[in-house]
Amino acid sequence: MPDSEHRLAGLDLIRGIAVLGIALMNVASFALPPAAYDNPVAYGPASPRDLAIWAIEFLLVDGKLRALFSMLFGASLLLVADRAEAGGRDPGTVHVRRMLWLLVIGLLHALLIWPGDILVMYALVGLAAFTFRDKPITALLVAAAMCLVAQMAAAAVALVDLGALRAAAAAPHAPAAARAAWAATLDALGPRRADAATPAMRLHDAGYGAVLADRLAQGWSTRVAQLEEAGLETLGFVLIGMAGLRSGALAAAWPRRRYARIAIACTAIGIAGEVALLGWCFASGLDPVTLSAAAILGGAPLRPLLALGYAALALLLASQGALAMRLRAVGRMALSGYVGTSILFSLLFDGYGLGLYGRLTRAELLLPVAMLWLGLLLACPLWLRHFRHGPLEWLWRSLARGAAQPMRRKAIAI
Repeated sequence: MPDSEHRLAGLDLIRGIAVLGIALMNVASFALPPAAYDNPVAYGPASPRDLAIWAIEFLLVDGKLRALFSMLFGASLLLVADRAEAGGRDPGTVHVRRMLWLLVIGLLHALLIWPGDILVMYALVGLAAFTFRDKPITALLVAAAMCLVAQMAAAAVALVDLGALRAAAAAPHAPAAARAAWAATLDALGPRRADAATPAMRLHDAGYGAVLADRLAQGWSTRVAQLEEAGLETLGFVLIGMAGLRSGALAAAWPRRRYARIAIACTAIGIAGEVALLGWCFASGLDPVTLSAAAILGGAPLRPLLALGYAALALLLASQGALAMRLRAVGRMALSGYVGTSILFSLLFDGYGLGLYGRLTRAELLLPVAMLWLGLLLACPLWLRHFRHGPLEWLWRSLARGAAQPMRRKAIAI
């Protein structure tokens, strides 16, 4: 296999792993009230099995594979621009068209299927990241570090305000307004009760018209909140991915021994830090403020480490074999897989489908995730034997180029 193809295969492999891992985390957003994503005892008691699953996800998955996917987005951004330039096209024009159409796809996804969409943020971050295209590797990494630190600092300020609100509410003779404000905040962070009459339950039990009306009413507020919470962090991860491609790290161009050192060091340090944070969470009795603090402290320093460790491990150990082939196929159809997952989960959990929202435990959610994984690993290679691109990848490419692109092809090995 030519080296360039091998490099693309490596990126596709890592992207496939990231797509499956993100689905594992996103299912909670489809199936459980918002606070339950971070707080395992929100919305009712959790069994030891549920707590164990939450702990494993906290240690190994939550935020790490999103960071990894964002890095790959940055690497792909450069690959497309470089190929456009090599083909005689203006790379800036090509990039802007791609990001604007991704923005449209993301807005439709957020409005019609799932408000937790991340494509809008990727499109906007991608537009900003392109200004760094010609920067040296060191400048990319410095800018990435600044973005991550700035995001963590902003979140820390919000956490300090949260602590001040709790202290004010707990003070002797605290005003009723302070106590009410803290009670509302605490309920949002982690209500410890199961109540089918909550607004979230009522909305998700309603028909599609009510759900769509709610999303329209929210307008841009959800997207703005997402950018405030994770925009700078995502830009930092994208810049790390750009540096990773330029350095050859994400292009499978380094010696295997170097990948082994990175995999061992990054995963060991990252997991050790996450274990310490997890111990802090359990020692607090899973206090919702502590859970928020742990997520913030684990963001900038630990997620990039574990994402890089996972990338190195994937390139080191899983470049060949049937599973690697299937993961590469999932990675090549990442956009279709992401949106398809949203369609499947919304039909499974919302009232206009099977209506299972709020009715399954965290452990029980592993079954639909496993079925989704199996479906993607079986269907994506089969699709790519007959077609050049996934359906949404083809649509995105055709829209960005202003003409329908070739789709069908002869069956070939993937």
